[in-house]
Amino acid sequence: MQYLELKLAIQPNDDYIVDLLASFLGEIGFESFEEDIDGMLAFIRKDMFDEDALVHLISNFPYTSDIQYSIANVDEVNWNEEWEKHYFEPIVIGNQCVIHSSFHTDIPSAEYDIVIDPKMSFGTGHHETTSMMIEEILEADLKGKSVLDMGCGTAVLGILAAKRGASPVLAIDIDPWCTENSKENIQNNGVEWIQVELGGAEQLENVKVDVIFANINRNILLEDIKKYSACLGEGGVLYMSGFYTSDIPVLMEEANRYGLQLKASREKNNWAAIKTVKA
Repeated sequence: MQYLELKLAIQPNDDYIVDLLASFLGEIGFESFEEDIDGMLAFIRKDMFDEDALVHLISNFPYTSDIQYSIANVDEVNWNEEWEKHYFEPIVIGNQCVIHSSFHTDIPSAEYDIVIDPKMSFGTGHHETTSMMIEEILEADLKGKSVLDMGCGTAVLGILAAKRGASPVLAIDIDPWCTENSKENIQNNGVEWIQVELGGAEQLENVKVDVIFANINRNILLEDIKKYSACLGEGGVLYMSGFYTSDIPVLMEEANRYGLQLKASREKNNWAAIKTVKA
């Protein structure tokens, strides 16, 4: 799947302006963001990009009038090679789970040891949204529960859920690179009972599960909450992340429409994760 990188030079380059701009960009399809010395980088699927919408957003952005941008294609990258080149350290989350790549040698000891070779997909635990979802999984009672890892990326969430006793586990992603990588990671972690499917929310028509983990982005979550809710019975749990704390009210307004009630939330560096329960 082809992506575009939007490089934004923002003056003044204040954190609150960057966060607000990222929130607005999320409304026109941008999926992920990175800090940059001049402002930020934002990424969007090439087939979702609308430059007229971008120009309109920047022209009408009320917090500064000094925003310059450039657009570049994102080259397909072998993330294993990039990890080996930069040798990122293993990450320990909640003092219970260590996530590392197969080439790491000095690995901290933890109750749950997960091997993730990311290749062309994302989900290593280093991003705030992934680490918060992992913290939720570590606190949840998943033994014998059926679980859906929606927008699975590397399937790290589904893998940890399986290691904590969840079964069956279904992992779904729209990107074929992600589903292929998920299958390899699942095999490497000895949890072969996880089923992987290529697609989006259209795959959920006949799916019934106890728990859903959806770490995607605000727009997709808003579009698909109705379908997630339909997968859950009374008392079913939907965890969501991939958005900012300021997005919680609009997400919960939509969730409430389909019988989902907010039970808990957490925040890291303005990113948020929420736990909702089906009434």
